[in-house]
Amino acid sequence: MQKETCLSPEFQLQIQTQEPLLYAQPYDIDAHGFYFRSLEDYNEKSANLLNRYGDPVEEFEIQFIDGDDLDCELFKALSIHQGTIGDYFSACEYLSDDQKIRVILATGECGYSFDYSSDEPDGYDIDIYELDSLRELAEQFIEEGLFGEIPENIRYYLDFDAIARDLAMDYSEATIAGKNYIFRCA
Repeated sequence: MQKETCLSPEFQLQIQTQEPLLYAQPYDIDAHGFYFRSLEDYNEKSANLLNRYGDPVEEFEIQFIDGDDLDCELFKALSIHQGTIGDYFSACEYLSDDQKIRVILATGECGYSFDYSSDEPDGYDIDIYELDSLRELAEQFIEEGLFGEIPENIRYYLDFDAIARDLAMDYSEATIAGKNYIFRCA
Protein backbone atom coordinates (compact mmCIF):
# COMPACT_ATOMS: atom_id res chain seq x y z
CA MET A 1 0.00 0.00 0.00
CA GLN A 2 1.40 3.38 -1.00
CA LYS A 3 1.16 6.33 1.34
CA GLU A 4 0.23 9.64 -0.24
CA THR A 5 0.80 13.01 1.31
CA CYS A 6 -1.68 15.67 0.41
CA LEU A 7 -0.59 19.22 1.07
CA SER A 8 -3.15 21.96 0.86
CA PRO A 9 -2.76 24.34 -2.14
CA GLU A 10 -2.20 27.21 0.34
CA PHE A 11 0.70 25.38 1.98
CA GLN A 12 2.22 24.42 -1.39
CA LEU A 13 2.08 28.06 -2.51
CA GLN A 14 3.75 29.20 0.72
CA ILE A 15 6.66 26.77 0.22
CA GLN A 16 7.35 28.12 -3.28
CA THR A 17 7.89 31.75 -2.20
CA GLN A 18 11.05 33.22 -0.68
CA GLU A 19 9.73 34.97 2.43
CA PRO A 20 10.16 33.13 5.72
CA LEU A 21 7.36 30.73 6.56
CA LEU A 22 6.43 30.83 10.25
CA TYR A 23 3.93 28.83 12.29
CA ALA A 24 1.84 30.09 15.20
CA GLN A 25 1.37 27.24 17.67
CA PRO A 26 -1.35 28.13 20.19
CA TYR A 27 -0.66 27.52 23.86
CA ASP A 28 -4.34 26.54 24.04
CA ILE A 29 -4.43 22.76 23.46
CA ASP A 30 -7.98 23.01 22.14
CA ALA A 31 -6.98 25.14 19.12
CA HIS A 32 -5.10 24.54 15.89
CA GLY A 33 -2.22 26.70 14.74
CA PHE A 34 -1.62 28.30 11.36
CA TYR A 35 1.14 29.16 8.88
CA PHE A 36 1.87 32.75 7.90
CA ARG A 37 4.37 34.82 5.87
CA SER A 38 3.63 38.39 6.96
CA LEU A 39 2.51 40.40 9.98
CA GLU A 40 -0.77 41.18 8.23
CA ASP A 41 -1.39 37.48 7.61
CA TYR A 42 -0.59 36.69 11.26
CA ASN A 43 -2.86 39.47 12.57
CA GLU A 44 -5.77 38.38 10.40
CA LYS A 45 -5.49 34.68 11.25
CA SER A 46 -4.84 35.18 14.96
CA ALA A 47 -7.74 37.63 15.35
CA ASN A 48 -10.19 35.09 13.94
CA LEU A 49 -8.85 31.97 15.66
CA LEU A 50 -11.14 30.28 18.13
CA ASN A 51 -10.61 27.11 20.14
CA ARG A 52 -13.07 24.23 19.94
CA TYR A 53 -15.24 25.87 22.64
CA GLY A 54 -15.56 29.12 20.68
CA ASP A 55 -13.17 31.11 22.87
CA PRO A 56 -10.58 33.40 21.25
CA VAL A 57 -6.97 32.20 21.22
CA GLU A 58 -4.53 34.88 22.34
CA GLU A 59 -1.09 33.37 22.98
CA PHE A 60 1.16 31.60 20.51
CA GLU A 61 4.60 30.10 20.26
CA ILE A 62 6.14 31.28 16.99
CA GLN A 63 8.18 28.70 15.06
CA PHE A 64 10.42 29.11 12.02
CA ILE A 65 9.38 26.55 9.40
CA ASP A 66 11.02 27.43 6.07
CA GLY A 67 13.06 30.14 4.45
CA ASP A 68 16.57 31.37 3.85
CA ASP A 69 19.25 29.94 6.17
CA LEU A 70 20.32 33.45 7.17
CA ASP A 71 16.74 34.40 8.06
CA CYS A 72 16.50 31.22 10.16
CA GLU A 73 19.67 32.18 12.07
CA LEU A 74 18.29 35.69 12.55
CA PHE A 75 15.04 34.23 13.92
CA LYS A 76 16.97 32.18 16.50
CA ALA A 77 19.36 34.98 17.48
CA LEU A 78 16.52 37.46 18.07
CA SER A 79 14.35 34.95 19.99
CA ILE A 80 11.28 35.93 18.01
CA HIS A 81 7.91 35.81 19.79
CA GLN A 82 4.46 37.09 18.91
CA GLY A 83 5.36 40.62 20.03
CA THR A 84 8.34 40.90 17.67
CA ILE A 85 7.01 39.28 14.50
CA GLY A 86 6.63 42.61 12.69
CA ASP A 87 10.20 43.63 13.46
CA TYR A 88 11.44 40.24 12.28
CA PHE A 89 9.68 40.53 8.90
CA SER A 90 11.01 44.09 8.50
CA ALA A 91 14.55 42.93 9.32
CA CYS A 92 14.31 40.09 6.80
CA GLU A 93 13.12 42.47 4.10
CA TYR A 94 15.26 45.55 4.69
CA LEU A 95 18.56 44.41 6.23
CA SER A 96 21.39 43.37 3.95
CA ASP A 97 23.04 39.99 4.46
CA ASP A 98 26.04 41.70 6.08
CA GLN A 99 23.77 43.54 8.51
CA LYS A 100 21.93 40.32 9.34
CA ILE A 101 25.24 38.61 10.10
CA ARG A 102 26.29 41.54 12.29
CA VAL A 103 22.99 41.37 14.23
CA ILE A 104 23.21 37.56 14.57
CA LEU A 105 26.73 37.74 15.98
CA ALA A 106 25.98 40.75 18.20
CA THR A 107 22.86 39.24 19.76
CA GLY A 108 23.63 35.53 19.59
CA GLU A 109 27.31 35.56 20.49
CA CYS A 110 28.24 38.90 22.06
CA GLY A 111 25.24 39.43 24.33
CA TYR A 112 23.94 42.64 22.75
CA SER A 113 20.24 43.24 22.32
CA PHE A 114 18.58 44.42 19.12
CA ASP A 115 15.44 46.49 18.67
CA TYR A 116 14.61 46.96 14.99
CA SER A 117 12.85 50.28 15.58
CA SER A 118 15.70 51.95 17.46
CA ASP A 119 19.00 50.06 16.93
CA GLU A 120 21.29 50.41 13.94
CA PRO A 121 22.76 47.04 12.80
CA ASP A 122 26.01 48.74 11.75
CA GLY A 123 26.32 50.39 15.16
CA TYR A 124 27.75 47.34 16.93
CA ASP A 125 31.45 47.45 17.69
CA ILE A 126 32.33 44.04 16.24
CA ASP A 127 35.19 43.04 13.97
CA ILE A 128 34.05 40.32 11.55
CA TYR A 129 36.12 38.32 9.07
CA GLU A 130 34.75 35.64 6.75
CA LEU A 131 37.61 33.16 7.12
CA ASP A 132 37.91 29.42 7.74
CA SER A 133 40.26 29.56 10.71
CA LEU A 134 42.16 31.70 13.16
CA ARG A 135 45.33 30.67 11.33
CA GLU A 136 44.01 32.40 8.21
CA LEU A 137 43.33 35.48 10.32
CA ALA A 138 46.93 35.38 11.60
CA GLU A 139 48.21 35.15 8.01
CA GLN A 140 45.97 38.03 6.96
CA PHE A 141 47.20 40.21 9.83
CA ILE A 142 50.82 39.50 8.87
CA GLU A 143 50.08 40.39 5.22
CA GLU A 144 48.36 43.63 6.26
CA GLY A 145 51.33 44.60 8.43
CA LEU A 146 49.39 44.58 11.70
CA PHE A 147 52.47 43.24 13.51
CA GLY A 148 54.76 45.71 11.81
CA GLU A 149 57.05 45.27 8.82
CA ILE A 150 58.28 41.67 8.71
CA PRO A 151 60.86 40.90 6.03
CA GLU A 152 59.80 38.22 3.52
CA ASN A 153 62.69 35.88 4.42
CA ILE A 154 61.63 35.91 8.12
CA ARG A 155 57.96 35.11 7.40
CA TYR A 156 58.84 31.47 6.68
CA TYR A 157 59.92 31.07 10.31
CA LEU A 158 56.78 32.50 11.89
CA ASP A 159 54.63 30.10 13.86
CA PHE A 160 51.16 30.97 12.53
CA ASP A 161 49.54 28.36 14.77
CA ALA A 162 50.98 30.08 17.86
CA ILE A 163 49.77 33.45 16.59
CA ALA A 164 46.34 31.90 15.98
CA ARG A 165 46.26 30.56 19.56
CA ASP A 166 47.06 34.07 20.83
CA LEU A 167 44.31 35.55 18.63
CA ALA A 168 41.87 33.04 20.16
CA MET A 169 42.11 35.03 23.40
CA ASP A 170 40.24 37.91 21.70
CA TYR A 171 38.55 36.33 18.67
CA SER A 172 35.89 33.62 18.38
CA GLU A 173 34.49 31.54 15.55
CA ALA A 174 30.89 30.99 14.48
CA THR A 175 29.25 29.29 11.53
CA ILE A 176 26.24 31.12 10.13
CA ALA A 177 24.28 29.76 7.17
CA GLY A 178 27.15 27.47 6.23
CA LYS A 179 29.89 30.12 6.30
CA ASN A 180 32.58 30.43 8.95
CA TYR A 181 33.19 33.80 10.59
CA ILE A 182 35.94 34.97 12.92
CA PHE A 183 34.79 37.85 15.10
CA ARG A 184 35.72 39.97 18.07
CA CYS A 185 33.24 41.76 20.31
CA ALA A 186 34.44 45.06 21.68
